[in-house]
Amino acid sequence: MMKRFGLLLFVLIGLVSSSAVAQVRVVKGAGSKSTINWVGFVASSSPAGALFRQTLQADLIRSGWFTPAGVGAEFTLAGTCEDSGSLKVRCYVTETAIQRNVMSKSYSAAGAEARTLAHRVADDIIEAVTGRRGMSSVRLVAVGNRTGHKELYLLDSDGQNVRQLTPDGSIALAPSWGPDGRTIVYTSFHQRYPDLYMYNLDSGERKRVSGFPGLNTGGAISPDGREMALILSKDGNPDLYVMNLRNRELTRITTTPRAAEASPCWSPDGSRICFVSDGMGSPQIYIISREGGRPVRVSGMSPENVAPDWGANGWIAYTSRQGGRYVVCVLDPETKQTKQISPSDADYEDPSWAPDGRHIVCSRTRAYRSALYVLDTLGDAPFSLLETKGDWYSPACSPK
Repeated sequence: MMKRFGLLLFVLIGLVSSSAVAQVRVVKGAGSKSTINWVGFVASSSPAGALFRQTLQADLIRSGWFTPAGVGAEFTLAGTCEDSGSLKVRCYVTETAIQRNVMSKSYSAAGAEARTLAHRVADDIIEAVTGRRGMSSVRLVAVGNRTGHKELYLLDSDGQNVRQLTPDGSIALAPSWGPDGRTIVYTSFHQRYPDLYMYNLDSGERKRVSGFPGLNTGGAISPDGREMALILSKDGNPDLYVMNLRNRELTRITTTPRAAEASPCWSPDGSRICFVSDGMGSPQIYIISREGGRPVRVSGMSPENVAPDWGANGWIAYTSRQGGRYVVCVLDPETKQTKQISPSDADYEDPSWAPDGRHIVCSRTRAYRSALYVLDTLGDAPFSLLETKGDWYSPACSPK
């Protein structure tokens, strides 16, 4: 089975030529969830009101921080969701034992926005109780083949509201988000060759941002939005470059005539780039300064470590081949300690950190079928996002 490094590198080259960390930081472990009583939250029986309540409750459970309970729960959720053509929500969260008000907010939205509003309220509750960001309002971009072609799709963090973005009837690969949460960069073959495109979600406009001869892939916009790391083969083997997005000026970061690079991603502060190279004979994960210099290997002894994603929490999620399976691990780039996050019941690949710093979205392949799954670095069981036609690959979480 071709994995991400091969998919984004060796397969593409062939097409061109023919045409957590060792110990995850824990504030409240998965085994010590807070109990919450939401019986006192009353929602309209209208379709929009019912959808709001259902989505809110599912988001709170999915977050991993809460277990529903009755009298005696640690937290009490009360309030109303009224539907008078538009939704008006009042939400109160209380720490039950000491009757401390944790959150008191009002919201309004059109009835058609019931799910979006519920995601927002869920994230506010999570932050009020735990001090951490939620992931309910996050959007995902992924590659799906339900039309018979690999196109880009946009969906909510719970797998709902699936919307096709590209209509190319071709191959789209390796999407990633810009820091504004409105821009997506990806590789497409819709003009026969692997070029990099930028898609604006607000306008639906897309433009080619890199179309050099050979391979153009791995686009990753820097945290400040000014630059893009990418992989180009225009000067020989695929190497790592940085492009100034204002004037398209290129800076070559690596020069490896007998090796190939792939899958760049930025450190949270934009000073370093993590990438994959097979310079030592097998694909491994390295870190290099934005200014260039000597790369430092950070991956361990596994024969294949690929597809890194450097989270805002400082940890790097990646795919590792272990015991005949591909699993998702997390890595502390400072100590180089690692921990396996996914089980070994299938192949788990292409990890992407959610901005809550707890969850990782990835693809799971079993019996030749690929689906999108969410992994919990604090130990909750993985769960699937999409129960729909086709195979799904390369998910990427929006930064907000």
